Amino acid sequence: MPQSPLMILVAGPYRSGTGDDPAKLAANVRAMNEAALALYRAGHLPVTGEALALPLLEAAGSTAPGDPLFDELFHPVAERLLDRCDAVLRIGGPSQGADRMIARAHALGKKTYGDLADVPRPADVHDTSGGRR
Repeated sequence: MPQSPLMILVAGPYRSGTGDDPAKLAANVRAMNEAALALYRAGHLPVTGEALALPLLEAAGSTAPGDPLFDELFHPVAERLLDRCDAVLRIGGPSQGADRMIARAHALGKKTYGDLADVPRPADVHDTSGGRR
């Protein structure tokens, strides 16, 4: 049976190993966005919890990663998002939050992938990268 496009949560480190350094946090978001772009070009609908949670944190007045508003919103947003996704792609190094998303995906019976190459391409979808990866 041909593979349909999937809505895939990209889960990776956000704060882990950064000491909350803004440049390192941004690099982690960039890595997740690059994986999301590759998934999109392969025919899937990628999402990240950061894309939804970070603007909400700003609107709520969060002042730093780990403050009470961060704890209220950051992982819970990703968990609600995962409930709507078909699968999770786990990228990057150590991350309790990303590992939590994998565990939740398993508990919900969703597909999980540890490498972009393991994600099946949808049928009848052509790579839109123009040779870029």
